[in-house]
Amino acid sequence: MAVQYSQWKAMLAITKASLRAILRSPSTVAFTIGFPLAFILVFGFIGNSVVTVKVGVAAGTDTASYIYKGLAAVKSIKLINEPAAEMEDDMIKGRLTAIVHITQKTGPAANPAYEVKVRSSTAGIDKIQVFQSILTDVINRIDDQFYKRPSVAHIDSVVVPGRAYKTIDFILPGMLGFSLLSAAVFGTAFLFFSLRQTLVLKRFFATPVKRAYIIMGETLSRLLFQLIGAIVIIGLGHFAFGFTLVHGAVTFVEMLFLSLFGLVVFMGFGFLVSSVARNESTIPPIANVISMPQFLLAGTFFSVDALPGWLQPVCRALPLTYLNDAFRKVAFEGQHLWNVGTELGVLTLWGVVIYAVTIKVFKWE
Repeated sequence: MAVQYSQWKAMLAITKASLRAILRSPSTVAFTIGFPLAFILVFGFIGNSVVTVKVGVAAGTDTASYIYKGLAAVKSIKLINEPAAEMEDDMIKGRLTAIVHITQKTGPAANPAYEVKVRSSTAGIDKIQVFQSILTDVINRIDDQFYKRPSVAHIDSVVVPGRAYKTIDFILPGMLGFSLLSAAVFGTAFLFFSLRQTLVLKRFFATPVKRAYIIMGETLSRLLFQLIGAIVIIGLGHFAFGFTLVHGAVTFVEMLFLSLFGLVVFMGFGFLVSSVARNESTIPPIANVISMPQFLLAGTFFSVDALPGWLQPVCRALPLTYLNDAFRKVAFEGQHLWNVGTELGVLTLWGVVIYAVTIKVFKWE
């Protein structure tokens, strides 16, 4: 009795072989996982740091004064002592925000009085207001200590619990989304172009494996590999830099679902690129036309709202924008998959359109 050929076993065999080939490719692993991790590490460390204002200390400054000690106690202020000419040059070039000169004035013995001179240049204009605000706060606290006076008002402050929106909470979803887009477009395009070029697809046709199962096998291997990458990226962001997962494991699973959903949609672009490319050298330019605008405009590094008004409608038409928004809403805001229906709907619409076009132009040989 003849044994019926199993299309599913054939598909899983293709998946296993393809996944093994991916894991043995250093460039694929580095670009898909290493590249996003590098950005996450950089922005993770930046997000945990504070703004540092470098201030030069002029010769003759009273370093025993209350004002100097108050500035030295502020973590975001770094006081620099160096030769006057070098200090002046650094200020003009923006390496120092300002140069401060503090001298004591004659006053009542119990109440100190100081003359504070601040010199700055237009090169340090981005931080001079921060320094002046800190200096004013230090002086006000010293005034409160030595010059008691009644106040015209009483401030009653109430602090309610909240979540701090860290740099990593914005950057990680954007890098994860771009990693999925890049892997889907470039990986799929190069793979199927190579399978046609090397006549592997033609050899598959000599077997009982149906075309749909060939596609599903190759697709499944990439889904599994990207799932591993997403787990690594989200896990490192959460445990190393405190990336917010509001509902813990539930949010983590929902992030993985969004990753797989976005990857399936983006692979349609890869199929399309592999079909329209005339040779291997034309794949990167075509793929970059699809991926680079989304990398720059879809809220990967900065909010879409920060862009000019005339450009925002273009940004909000890009599929990566909606995947990034869904990631951030689920991870930080604590929403669930059924709360991001608009984002999933737009991604689905993009998927339907791109796969409809791909089916028309896809080449098997």
